[in-house]
Amino acid sequence: MRKINAVISMAVLALFLVHAVAGGFQLAGVMPGGSTVMSILAWVMTALIGVHIVIGIKLTADSLKAIKRSGKSYLKENKLFWIRRISGFAIMFFILFHILIFMGRTSDGVYRLEAFETLQLISQILLVVTIALHVISNARPMLLSFGIKSFKEIGIDIALVLCFVLIFTAAAFIIYYIRWNVI
Repeated sequence: MRKINAVISMAVLALFLVHAVAGGFQLAGVMPGGSTVMSILAWVMTALIGVHIVIGIKLTADSLKAIKRSGKSYLKENKLFWIRRISGFAIMFFILFHILIFMGRTSDGVYRLEAFETLQLISQILLVVTIALHVISNARPMLLSFGIKSFKEIGIDIALVLCFVLIFTAAAFIIYYIRWNVI
């Protein structure tokens, strides 16, 4: 089940990178919004995230059962485990906000949002931060599940690409906020 989850995680990460870059260009006003292909990819990613959530809940439940059987939680020693679980839960919450915010309407072939104000900006910046935390804390186990033992080989490249994309995405949210509220 962990191997399946790793494959799903990698697919989600790949789709996320495409979604974040294309969405960032749309928010910055460089690329037109409302693409059917991007919408389909976003919903495929959402479905894969749903499967990832179900597997994550099952694995967490198994871990909690083991903790209950042993009578010891070793909270301090397992803080990375709990960071992964809590950040994953937070991402679920912020993805819901993301979907609700960006489910705009199409008017005369032009994609329109209802509003993008301070609360929406904060929720989207928090989404970016929790994704960074979740992916970075899960990078090593995911790479290990693919047989990559040396994190330095590919982990640094993944971290650099992810950091660039997340900073770009956060900047695009800020640009969109400014365009929505100031210009």
